[in-house]
Amino acid sequence: MLTQPRSSDPVGSAHDRVYRTLRTRIMHGEILPGQPLTLRGIGKEFGVSMTPARESMRRLVAEGALSMSSSGRVSTPEHSNERLEELAALRALLEPELASRALPRAHLALIDRLETINAGVSQMVARQDAPGYIRMNLEFHRTLYLRAQAPAMLAMAETVWLQVGPTMRSLYGRLRRTEPPYHHKLILAALKAGDEPGLRLAVRTDVTQGLRLLAS
Repeated sequence: MLTQPRSSDPVGSAHDRVYRTLRTRIMHGEILPGQPLTLRGIGKEFGVSMTPARESMRRLVAEGALSMSSSGRVSTPEHSNERLEELAALRALLEPELASRALPRAHLALIDRLETINAGVSQMVARQDAPGYIRMNLEFHRTLYLRAQAPAMLAMAETVWLQVGPTMRSLYGRLRRTEPPYHHKLILAALKAGDEPGLRLAVRTDVTQGLRLLAS
């Protein structure tokens, strides 16, 4: 349930709350590709004036999470095949490197945590909960990458996740998943074995195969 900003909140606080909530929704695929967003609709939902709604939308447009047409219409982006290939290539560069840097710090407690999260991914698949699946899948990757202690690189990866969130929702519907990603098992096995080449390959395949399937 969303928490509505109190009327006494300053504009900056209202803007930040709207921005963060919309950002999370987009990243988790709760908003489909091409879905329009309006200042009036955002203001009404969050109980804020046009100023924080406008600033939140501007910020998300700048991050690539939303697109703005020449007429000023704002919506979640519908990516071309070329754009999907580009985003897949970025994930292929960033995420295996983050996993590799995390490997020396992949203690047993971290692996246990990843296995617990992966069980949550399985639950979301069983429920056919697409946004829940995307959220848990990203939590699996973020939990691993945090151990890399490379905040700038992780921030870049999260920007890519933000841009592909709605697309991942479409991909989920196309794949009709009935079980969690197979490559998560390979990632966990590589972590346990301290197998850096195997870890890089498993991560690269896991994070790119879906986007490239959509682009094919």
